[in-house]
Amino acid sequence: MLNTSLSLNHVIKASTLTENAPLLIMMHGYGSDENDLFSFASELPDELFIISVRAPYPIQPYGNAWYAINFDAERGKWNDIEQAKASRDLISRFIDEAISTYPVNKDNVSLLGFSQGSILSYAIALTYPEKVKNIVALSGYIVPEVFPESLKAKDYSYLDFYCSHGSVDQVIPIDWARQAPSFLNSLNIKNQFSEFPVGHGVAPQNFYEFKEWLKKRI
Repeated sequence: MLNTSLSLNHVIKASTLTENAPLLIMMHGYGSDENDLFSFASELPDELFIISVRAPYPIQPYGNAWYAINFDAERGKWNDIEQAKASRDLISRFIDEAISTYPVNKDNVSLLGFSQGSILSYAIALTYPEKVKNIVALSGYIVPEVFPESLKAKDYSYLDFYCSHGSVDQVIPIDWARQAPSFLNSLNIKNQFSEFPVGHGVAPQNFYEFKEWLKKRI
């Protein structure tokens, strides 16, 4: 059932634990909603308290976005970076709200994002590394414009990334995604990168791999 009591509309799957549950926050892609990634919830570890959030910007004819993707003759395709930063900070506040509202462990917060939600998960982790621990970044890529100016000033030692991409993705080129490992390595951030022979989606073997990765870290 949709919960509208916090700053982002969301659905939840409660944990089998009554307190200090590991928290997983899901962020969908452009044009989707909170139900998309939530279909994974029943297959993930029962001890996880899962929250799938809806992006704040409705788009036509349906769905939602974390930030606008604009198309015009002069600039081609471009992202609304100010909206992206606003969503990044909104999710950060939402993490605080979720921790104070639900019986979860503030020191065991994981993010799972797909496509635009994955881009935001990178941004949140690199801007607010003290708030998250594990990041599952599916079919996304690094957008430096939504990171803080001084990355070297922050402590990323607790972060751990699982990144994956479809090798025949026609929405976000695989070459963009392949830049993530060297970028994360340059900041001494633990990471794993996997490719699967699919388009812009999550193959079954991709799901099982990140599920096992996450299971070992919660």
